[in-house]
Amino acid sequence: MSWHLGRMCGFDLETTGPDPETARIVTACVVQCGGKQPTDSATWLTDVDGETIPDEAAAIHGITTDRARAEGAPLAEAVAEIVAALTQVIASGVPVVAMNARYDITLLDREARRFGVDPLPEGFPVVDPFVLDKRFDKYRRGSRKLTALCEHYEVPIGDAHSADADAIAACRVAWRQGTRYRELSGLSLDNLHTAQVGWAAEQAASLQEYFRKKDPAAVVEGAWPLIPHQQRGEQA
Repeated sequence: MSWHLGRMCGFDLETTGPDPETARIVTACVVQCGGKQPTDSATWLTDVDGETIPDEAAAIHGITTDRARAEGAPLAEAVAEIVAALTQVIASGVPVVAMNARYDITLLDREARRFGVDPLPEGFPVVDPFVLDKRFDKYRRGSRKLTALCEHYEVPIGDAHSADADAIAACRVAWRQGTRYRELSGLSLDNLHTAQVGWAAEQAASLQEYFRKKDPAAVVEGAWPLIPHQQRGEQA
């Protein structure tokens, strides 16, 4: 059976900012769906470890600093639970679907390290609708954000920019991509993951070349789905 017809696990974070090295988790969702089994969803709202949620971030996901502090669970506890939930999924052989996985998976890794939580195991299969879309519909103009992909692949998104809606939507987009692109559906999960590592690197190199036409020092990260933490001078 092709990977896109089996069980998937959507993973999404809503956070305080765009840099996975410094952003903190505000909300999270881990949702298993498909495979002719009931949907199983877990969500978290955190206290952001006492930090402030910038207005521009709150405008996207709707969670203010006051609400996070009043209703959120301690971030350290949430991170441990999110990692545990994903580790269980990985152990069961279910692929993790994450839109722009480089961001979410790296951010979770950094949060885990901050709190002394063992990070996710290395090399687990990830499906990234963003990388797949850029590979198989390379020249399409316009946005490649999740809302745009949902429109393009005819997927309902519900409450966009809430972690649970986005996680489910990413799985539905991945299913559509596996259905639409025959080359994708014929790959094993391991081969699909390995292919995405190469495609993501190629896409980053192409984007970096484009940016360097205006800024010769521009750098676009090519590692996928996890930016190695040693790259930022951290200790292993």
